[in-house]
Amino acid sequence: MKTKFLLLITVALLSVSAKSIAQAPDDCTILLSYFTEQAKVKNYEAALPHYEKLIKDCPKANMAIYQYAVKMFDYFIEEKGDKSKVNDLIEAYQLRLQNFPEQTKEGDVLSTIAQIKYDNNIGTKEEQFKAYDEAFKKYPADFTSGKSLYTYFSLAVDLQSEGKKSLQEIFDLYDVVISKIDTEKNSLASKLTPLMDKEEAGTALTDKEQRAKDVYENNLGVYGTVEGSVNGKLGQLADCPNLIPLYEKDYEEKKNDIDWLKNASNRLDAKDCESPLSNKLAVRLHELEPSSTSAYLLGKQAESEGKASKALEYFNQAADLESDNSKKARIYYSIAENYRKKGSYGTARNYYNKMLDAKPSAGIAYLKIAQMIGDSSNSCGSTVFEKRAINWLAADMAAKAARVDGSLASSANAAASAYRQRAPQASDIFSEGMAGKTVKFNCWVGGSVRVPNL
Repeated sequence: MKTKFLLLITVALLSVSAKSIAQAPDDCTILLSYFTEQAKVKNYEAALPHYEKLIKDCPKANMAIYQYAVKMFDYFIEEKGDKSKVNDLIEAYQLRLQNFPEQTKEGDVLSTIAQIKYDNNIGTKEEQFKAYDEAFKKYPADFTSGKSLYTYFSLAVDLQSEGKKSLQEIFDLYDVVISKIDTEKNSLASKLTPLMDKEEAGTALTDKEQRAKDVYENNLGVYGTVEGSVNGKLGQLADCPNLIPLYEKDYEEKKNDIDWLKNASNRLDAKDCESPLSNKLAVRLHELEPSSTSAYLLGKQAESEGKASKALEYFNQAADLESDNSKKARIYYSIAENYRKKGSYGTARNYYNKMLDAKPSAGIAYLKIAQMIGDSSNSCGSTVFEKRAINWLAADMAAKAARVDGSLASSANAAASAYRQRAPQASDIFSEGMAGKTVKFNCWVGGSVRVPNL
């Protein structure tokens, strides 16, 4: 009897023990629920103790722990002014990466932490720059924050002003950062363009497409602003009075270094620096390695000397040899400008469109096409109404420029407004009886425009 009793007790204890083990995961679930319920309603003071227990006992319970933690610590820091929570915010990002690596982009985390340290003045400028540099070099695809791209470059320029970085290092980093911005802008513009084309064709966007379009346009505007800020930060460092002596000083030593010749030539060209050095660099580069770059630079030199046909010859050589889309877009722009200045608008438009194929975010191409359309009003219509109506097309083209390239949105929107003012107004449409009718253009512009209904 005693043996039977002991057996029953043992079975009961084992049952209780097994039940406790089985319930252990439920403790984490309950604790997670306590935390998220408070965090969802932004009762962060009540949520904080549960978070502290979660990261100690159940760090892998759910990624939501760290998603809500970021919002919670942002609240304490930004709303309550509690800077003591900055390290907790950094830790939240680190714990997410540690516990949910497959659902977290490490480059994103590293650049975000670098930005937090910069925003809160943690570490020296050298340490802050090093944090950005590590994030960008290890995970360039994940480094997409416009704010972080600017801060990364800005810190480098500050270090240069303190004598801790060379001017050449700044130029090299500038090229990298601008290239990254271009990549992001082109990706967004290539997604936005089909939606703009759909709207222009008179087809309404779905709610999903409209939301996507708004996001693309907003982000393009952000990158446009960042690009302007980066160029502003570079400022006088890249002006001709600094560039020309810098490259003249190193020419003899570097005249057989093809990469140096390319960089120096491109930098002087980008700033329109007029100097005998520009021609010397272009000729030397063409001697060492006839290429797209050297042909383009010789074309620019011929253009500056008023030799438009020779310039065009070099530009076409450059376009045929170039494989990099950003560089190809620059070449097509030069060719288009060559034709535009000669009044060959149809051919110029073809090359502006080639530029857009290579670089969808090249708003300047749309703006130049708009300018040519506006300048053709007197030759593209048989009546005064038709001649003025073409300004609607010019306005639409200028508006496109603003939407794909935030860096020139202000000037492009101003141009679009000016073209609309030149187009027929409501009184003209009424007096001519043209409401809702279509005006076709038989000049180089081609196409048609539908007159607004009154």
